[in-house]
Amino acid sequence: MAYVITQRCCNDASCVSECPVDCIRPTPDQPEFATTEMLYIDPDTCIDCGACVDVCPVEAIFAEDDLPASLARFRDINAAYFQRHPLESNFDPIITPARPPKELGTLRVAIVGTGPAACYAADELLRRAEVEVEMFDRLPTPWGLVRAGVAPDHPGTKTVSNMFESAFRRDKLQYYLNVEVGTRISHEELMRHHHAVIYAVGASTDRRLGIPGEDLAGSHSATEFVAWYNGHPDYADRTFDLSGERAVIVGNGNVALDVARVLTVDPEELAKTDIADHALSALRQSKIREVVVLGRRGPLQAAYTSPEFLALTHLEGVDIIVDEADLELDQVSQAMLDDPQIEPALTLKYTLAEEYAAGRRDEGNKRIIFRYLVSPTALTGTEQVESVELVHNELVDTGGQPTARPTDRTESIAATLVLRSVGYRGEPVGELPFDEDRGIVPNENGRVIGADGHPLPGVYVSGWIKRGPRGVIGSNRNDSAETVDLLIADFVAGTLGAPQGDRAALRALLEERGADLVDRAGWRAIDEAEKAAGKVAGRPRVKFTTREDLLGAAGD
Repeated sequence: MAYVITQRCCNDASCVSECPVDCIRPTPDQPEFATTEMLYIDPDTCIDCGACVDVCPVEAIFAEDDLPASLARFRDINAAYFQRHPLESNFDPIITPARPPKELGTLRVAIVGTGPAACYAADELLRRAEVEVEMFDRLPTPWGLVRAGVAPDHPGTKTVSNMFESAFRRDKLQYYLNVEVGTRISHEELMRHHHAVIYAVGASTDRRLGIPGEDLAGSHSATEFVAWYNGHPDYADRTFDLSGERAVIVGNGNVALDVARVLTVDPEELAKTDIADHALSALRQSKIREVVVLGRRGPLQAAYTSPEFLALTHLEGVDIIVDEADLELDQVSQAMLDDPQIEPALTLKYTLAEEYAAGRRDEGNKRIIFRYLVSPTALTGTEQVESVELVHNELVDTGGQPTARPTDRTESIAATLVLRSVGYRGEPVGELPFDEDRGIVPNENGRVIGADGHPLPGVYVSGWIKRGPRGVIGSNRNDSAETVDLLIADFVAGTLGAPQGDRAALRALLEERGADLVDRAGWRAIDEAEKAAGKVAGRPRVKFTTREDLLGAAGD
């Protein structure tokens, strides 16, 4: 019996080093690791020891005999990867980086942000140095997109926060939640109290479509909608018009699939999750019966991952619809599909589209319709969105890459709700340098680069604000390790300034300014209160969705 990695995989890769027979691929040192959808276990090499299960932070690994029906196909998905990439075991010793010499004293680091990139950086620091870490977040709660971005029907993915919670119990790490850097405390003040500051603030805004009518009522970003149904306090008072029968999502990445599921799944199924109460109430009244997901290129170039596309198969009461005409491939795409070296994940993506195109339909079901090779050109309506104007695209070969080019074919789709899901974008961070074109803080492997082309001493970045909005939760592990490598090297080299104030001075400064600081005890009180309310309701937790309620729970 072998173990199998499934849809929940977050690419954290903790399992790779734990495997005694080195049968998990790709590994973080392989080029394909940066773009892989998930990790895979070689069924012919696995010795059924279960070491990988114990360290997986998102409960993604199952014994093949224990796979639930909804995940059974992953047995073949794991095997197919190794048919394409035969295993070559590597038993080179893992080199543990040396800790800084004790005579250098305690390294003090502030981390701005508490999402996955920030948490992986903190964990790396705690394991590799004598350190004091302060984590800052403008919200009263930690975990970033794990709390406010992961879909409520993906509870396994959210369990990565348990790993961080366990690692952060030591006093070497302190929370400074509900403290906005730049408002309650400046960058310069952080630098005066620490050797270094790591900014791991993510990409907080969305990309716009840049078409007429985008600002009509009923047109929103998927970012807003996701934050709303996840109970982010900045979005709890938003309203979305769910009175029409059709919604359109522009873009077909995994976030678009999350939104499509939330709009179509039975609300009573969502009632078993940690979805925000206000969202659950609104969805129970929703009249939406159909969600159309638009992609500007073909099914082989769709941005969603094959595991998430596969998961739609198991939605109760929802038909997944693909038009067979959309599966007719251009020459470049057909050549990709016919290539004997094609990645199995890409083959699966097309196979699933074929299965959906041939699938049965139930007139009483809701529908998620995938459209390919179309782009919106305008949203029309008087005061409210009434329709989406589309242009049909064709794919042309641009240097070996299929690029969407508009044709003269157009159409219109009636809709009262349009959600754009075409990517996130980073925002400027205080007075730090910022690359407007890329939406990141300019850096070299995590060291922030100033206007003069040289590193800013003691200033670092990690996560999406460092590399742009790509990758999944676990992608931040290696990214953060790279940043921490350089930070520790700079500390050992003596290029970081010495702190002028200690932890006590920092706390006194914030208290003097009247900050409603939420520390470890405050977050524990919020967490316990939410879970207690959830237990009564038969849910994982019932979230507080306003700052007032969060701060009230923190003070109880």
